[in-house]
Amino acid sequence: MGAVVGTLTMQTKQNRRPSRDKTDDELEMTMVCHRPEGLEQLEAQTNFTKQELQILYRGFKNECPSGVVNEETFKHIYAQFFPHGDASMYAHYLFSAFDTANNGSIKFKDFVMGLSILLRGTLREKLEWTFHLYDINRDGYINREEMTEIVRAIYDMMGKYTYPALKGDVPQQHVDAFFQKMDKNKDGVVTLEEFIVACQEDETMMRSMQLFENVM
Repeated sequence: MGAVVGTLTMQTKQNRRPSRDKTDDELEMTMVCHRPEGLEQLEAQTNFTKQELQILYRGFKNECPSGVVNEETFKHIYAQFFPHGDASMYAHYLFSAFDTANNGSIKFKDFVMGLSILLRGTLREKLEWTFHLYDINRDGYINREEMTEIVRAIYDMMGKYTYPALKGDVPQQHVDAFFQKMDKNKDGVVTLEEFIVACQEDETMMRSMQLFENVM
């Protein structure tokens, strides 16, 4: 997701008028079809400053003038940063993680709340968000099928730049390694607490989670 934020920020700087002031920003926040929360409220709910929220909002509105982004638009934006692979499946899972209301769209508040966790949340908050991403069917557990789908989606997204070179059984090897360390009671699923404990106790596991986080 950092790549998307980078683009939004760059576009904001290019489009910013020197004469803008806080009044302009507050007025602009009311000019979209779906109005976001007020800046003060978002500042209280996230780890961003008011100025940072203004910059993020301008970039968000530049990409999504209506004030919301649907899945197809999200996929199109995300695909630009992985031209040598197929990012569509991973973008689908990532979109679902941001779409907390499960209504097929992401509003500015949804975007910055998730971004705040990924960029500036505590370790536990980041791991909880990542668990939510992997828990595709939202039943509170990660099973092998879900983990395999996410790992394959990441490899598909990285395309020919995957290192080491992808072989057919590599995603399954990753999943096997994850479950060997995470599934403490060997019941075939990983709970949130098992996931967090395994990541905190194992530096290799934590690095793997951070690697996957870097493509968000």
